[in-house]
Amino acid sequence: MPLTAVVTGANQGLGFALVKALAERLAPEDTVYLCARSEERGRAALADLAKTEEPGETRARVEVAQLDVTDAASIAACAAMLAARHGGVDIVASNAAARIGKDKPPAAQVRGFVATNNHGSRQLYGALEPLLNDNARYVMVASSFGQLRNLPPPLHPLFDTDRLSLDDIEASMDRYVDAVEGGRAATEGWPEWINIPSKIGQVATARIAARDLARARPDSGIAINAVCPGLIDTAASRPWFDDMSQAQTPDQAAAPVVDLLLAPPGTPQPTGQLVRFGKVMPWLDEAENGG
Repeated sequence: MPLTAVVTGANQGLGFALVKALAERLAPEDTVYLCARSEERGRAALADLAKTEEPGETRARVEVAQLDVTDAASIAACAAMLAARHGGVDIVASNAAARIGKDKPPAAQVRGFVATNNHGSRQLYGALEPLLNDNARYVMVASSFGQLRNLPPPLHPLFDTDRLSLDDIEASMDRYVDAVEGGRAATEGWPEWINIPSKIGQVATARIAARDLARARPDSGIAINAVCPGLIDTAASRPWFDDMSQAQTPDQAAAPVVDLLLAPPGTPQPTGQLVRFGKVMPWLDEAENGG
């Protein structure tokens, strides 16, 4: 059966590289959706993608889909389109992300950042979960900042992935946003950098989604993980890191993520974990080994 792949935030950076790598490695009868908030930018990215194709190269079909993960109607329309055209989804790279800058205080950026990176990825998963075919592969792009040990212990109960639900994690992120906007974040123990709580929320979402799906569909073979692609040389990263000499290109960073997405059915692989370069990163401590 032909495979259907979905990549969000795909008109640039890592998302664009993921679409390119998937198109190169999947079969001609498969379809990869290049999802972008702006259809115009998606079309421009598709044109750029065509320029990278080598003469005689055979790739999967790439289609543009308009998708704004902060817009419930946009998510619903995209999910309905996928269901109507394909009946299900086999590969998802949830990569859409907002940027934060040094020119504005955290209180001026946190709500929009969390709305995209956390609530958006959660809403997208809720819409696509019923469409996941057996042996589907789903990754949420996060980072090593998403390890729970990056938060002080008093805040750990807000991200208890053994006990809490996906909606509970959403509530924890709203509590964090309110603390930042209300000037209470430091006294409550939250890290100064928005990226840390946000990535922890993303990883917690992946862990709980995998836990719940394993209970609901224990024999499905579906794997859901968060991934840390490592430092990538992009416009979003450059303002935050003084030394980019060790940064990867988007194409380099995409390769191990696509390896995870294309893991054949029946092969040993993680699920409900944070994975970097094919290896599980610990959620809380080394002894836990990410479990």
